[in-house]
Amino acid sequence: MLTLLHISDLHFGPLYVPTVGEALIHAAHRLRPAVIVASGDFTQRAKPEEFLAARQYLDRLPPATQVLVPGNHDVPLYRMLDRLVAPYALYREHLTRALDAVVSRPDAVIVALNSTAPTRALTNGRIRRRQLDLCAEAFASAPEGAARIVVTHHHWAPVPDYGKSEVMPGAKQALDTLTELGVDLILTGHLHRASIVNSLDVYAGRDRQHGILIVQCGTSTSRRGRARESEKNSFNWIQITDRSIRITHYMYFAEAGGFAPMSRHLFPRARLPYFQKPLTSMTSSS
Repeated sequence: MLTLLHISDLHFGPLYVPTVGEALIHAAHRLRPAVIVASGDFTQRAKPEEFLAARQYLDRLPPATQVLVPGNHDVPLYRMLDRLVAPYALYREHLTRALDAVVSRPDAVIVALNSTAPTRALTNGRIRRRQLDLCAEAFASAPEGAARIVVTHHHWAPVPDYGKSEVMPGAKQALDTLTELGVDLILTGHLHRASIVNSLDVYAGRDRQHGILIVQCGTSTSRRGRARESEKNSFNWIQITDRSIRITHYMYFAEAGGFAPMSRHLFPRARLPYFQKPLTSMTSSS
């Protein structure tokens, strides 16, 4: 079984919540994932001290393969010269040199794509043709049965209770390509509101029988939660076998002093046919 901890939108800086951050460290060590996916916005204003704090935090997580992508807040907003000339300098110095990356394991191929566009679309991002070509190359050599996962910061699907959720331009056409490549999961952040949808609920693409699970993570450690998750923090715990994908959505509860499961979802692994409902869907609240 492949286990992934999916966190996002840490926002180190004035809006980071230390008590929640410590609770997330504790939960991560308890869960002991094989892979940790952090889908962008490590900082609030892309400042050196914020990147340093993010790096120190990531180093405290349990030993695991880390998959990182930059978010729009990891690009300077007000330092215009930096944004135009070297928008990723601090991200590369403190977090990782790679903006697009491929992680290959016997049980999964994970493609991390930089969806930020500092000079054209800082807020809602972009996916480029060359990045889809990278996905095609990476998945062409994927071991038989390995999970195929794409990670971006910007979202591919709107959420029902947050109106300001315009997806990336060209996302629908890119979903057609990723569906053809047999992608199982897309992991994203950006909206500070968790959700799980089938891509065919968003866009009835060329393949009307198979969809991709699009798994959104809320803000894991900041005060910037939105819509239903206003002032709330969350992460996703994902377990993948050759037959199923199980996603447990965790939320932070101050009265409990930590993160606790909020909902659980179990989906079939056989290319996620649109007509087939989740094997189970169990929701609880605290």
